[in-house]
This record gives sequence, structure tokens and C-alpha cells, in this order.
Amino acid sequence: MNRQCPYALDPSGSDIHGEAAMLHQRGTATPVVLPGGVTGWVISGSETIRRLLVDPRVSKDAYRHWPAWANGEVGEEWPLAIWVSVQNMITAYGSEHTRLRKPVVATFTARRVARMLPRIAEVTDELLDRMAALPQGEAVDLRTAFAHDLPTRIVFELFGIPQQSWEPLHRIIKGFFDTTITAEDAQANAELLYVTMTELLAHRREHPGDDMTTALINTRDEGDGSRLSEKELIDNLILLFTAGYETSVNLICSAVYELLRNPDQLELLRSGKASWEDAVEEALRLEPPATYALMRFAVEDIEMEDGVVIPRGAPIVVSFASAGRDPEVHGPDADRFDLTRTTRGEHLSFGFGTHYCLGASLARLECGVGLQRLFERFPDLSLAVRPAELRKVESFISNGFKELPVLLGAAR
Repeated sequence: MNRQCPYALDPSGSDIHGEAAMLHQRGTATPVVLPGGVTGWVISGSETIRRLLVDPRVSKDAYRHWPAWANGEVGEEWPLAIWVSVQNMITAYGSEHTRLRKPVVATFTARRVARMLPRIAEVTDELLDRMAALPQGEAVDLRTAFAHDLPTRIVFELFGIPQQSWEPLHRIIKGFFDTTITAEDAQANAELLYVTMTELLAHRREHPGDDMTTALINTRDEGDGSRLSEKELIDNLILLFTAGYETSVNLICSAVYELLRNPDQLELLRSGKASWEDAVEEALRLEPPATYALMRFAVEDIEMEDGVVIPRGAPIVVSFASAGRDPEVHGPDADRFDLTRTTRGEHLSFGFGTHYCLGASLARLECGVGLQRLFERFPDLSLAVRPAELRKVESFISNGFKELPVLLGAAR
């Protein structure tokens, strides 16, 4: 196999883990072709990824460190342009990253997340009550009825998003993660996103509340504007609530699926031999909600340990899927769901280093509470279809099921 021959990533993500394993076998850095014909490098393996995520020679700023973007060779017509065109803390580099992250850290505090526990439990119980009222014996799509509504309601309430904006944002964010989308549809989706976000900011400026959007608006408006520009404010909000629920939806579905597929592991939870936190961490490891991270760029030539050189200005894509199932970290049975695995928490599903996900604690809390109450309420919960019949979302970034049909059984 020619390691230097670029491999075309499957935009549909039809076999994410098979693809990730194959690329990992080719080396720690493998040339690839992304949708739209953009070439780059996939980085595989837990230790290599950890090292590069804190390497100052790796940037997330396309405007400064991706020549093809800066000179217009790749532009807004690229189907994945929204992933690099936004200017927020996740795409910033060095001191700019610190400037953009600081006001978000100041508003998205551990205390704010901890205060949300009663509301998470309340929303969870409301959704379970609604499910319990459904006719018994009929299959229920758990993604729609539970896994989607729990984190979306929490994150939209956290950011004070008015209810009339919920459905439009659902559609927009679904397009955001669809890596099979056409260039025309991607541009239209991005334009609609900015219109919707501008309307949200106008609404919150007129009707301030105790929410993250108001807090970030105040950070910008009460200063001289140097801390956050209007675009940076919008782009930070786009990052926070798009990442804040799509990944949590995927995480809840994956955890439920693995527990139903592995009844011996579910019994460990029911007998108290494993905790719901263990289930969350093992699901994060085995099925990272985001399998690839777009994009980083080589600030200078980077020579890898096997002699391969990533050239200056080249895009870098991080394979979190390969890190979670790296046999050098998790052993030869890394593909198996095991709540007693000692390395279950040694995953990179929330990133690593300065770009570590600020919402990690909230996602863990939502999933842990949701899983425990779901299985307590519906102890006979089971899959309504064979595992082979389940379909994944069409994305090589978002890792989740399109639907998760289940039979609830009698409610307790």
C-alpha cells in the first residue's frame, strides 16, 4: 500500500471505525482527500494526537495558517467552509485563542453547570412521562423522543433561545454536520445560520435574561468592543450551542445502544458493580460523538516520528475515532464495550489541551442522569430492530444513529 497516495475520506461516514483503523495502519500521519477535493493529513493514534494537540506548530486559524484559504484558492464555495470560516475560540491560535476563550470561560462556569442538575432531572422526567404515555408494544425512536430533546432543551434554555427559533436551528445544525451536503446547500445553510443568530442577538438585547447569550452580549457591549467583535460573538455562540447538543445526542444514543447490545454490562450497572459515570466514559471512548476534528494547520514543516513530514500550511484532521480504539492504549479488545476497562477515561472525545471542550461536564451530566433514569423507568427496554438494520447519520464528523428504534416495555 502506498502511504503517500491520498485516501479519499468517505463523506457519508458509512464505516467510520473501519476507515479509522485502516488509516491508523497506514501511519500516524496519512494524506487524505476531503469532500470538495481539499487535500490534507489525518492524524491517528492516541499519543500522536495528544502531542500534536499541544504543539505550538499546529494552528486552528485558517486565515493565518492555511494559505489556500487566505489566498482564496479555497473559499466559501467549499462545502465544509463553515468549519474554518467562523472566527471563535475553537478556530483561534495563540493569544487570540486566549482572548476569545476568556469571556466564555467567565460565563460558562462550573457553578452554572452544577445549578442545572435539577433542571436536567426535571426535563428527563418530563420526556420519560411522555414516552410512558405512548401505546405499549409500538416501536419508539429513542433519538427523537429522548436523546435529541434532552440536550437540545437544556442547551437552548441555557442560551436563552426563544422557542420559535428551536426548529429552524435544528434544521440548520443538521445541515452543519451533514458532510454529504452540496456546496450550494452548504452556503444557503450558513447564510440562514447567520440570519438566525443575528435575530437571536437582537431578541436577547431587547429581552435580556439570566442566560449565556445575555452574559456574552454584556461582555461585548459593556466594553469597548475589543474583547469580542460582533462576528466573534456570533461565531462563539454558533460553536457553543451547535457542539453543545449534537454531540450529546450522539453520546446518549451510543450509550443506550451499547448497553442494550451488551446485557452483561447493563447488569453491572444494576448490581452496583459499575457506575453510570463508567457507562458514559466507556461510550465516549468506544463511540466518540465527533469522530474527526476539522481543521488544524501546520505552522511550519512537522516531521513525524516515522519520518513523514507534514508540510507547512497543510490542513490537519484529527481522528478521535482512532484514539478511542487505539490498541496500544486500550488493549487488543479495544473494540469491545467494557465498563470495567481501566482505560475507559483515557479517551480524547472532548479534545485535549487548550481546546478542551468547555461543555464536557454538562455533556457528562446530561448523559449520566438521562441514562440512569431511562433504564430505571423502563427496565425492559430493548432494541426494536436488529443492530445491522440501524443507520448512521451521513457524516464523517458526527458519529450517531439516524434513528434508534426501541421497545419500551412496561414503565416503572
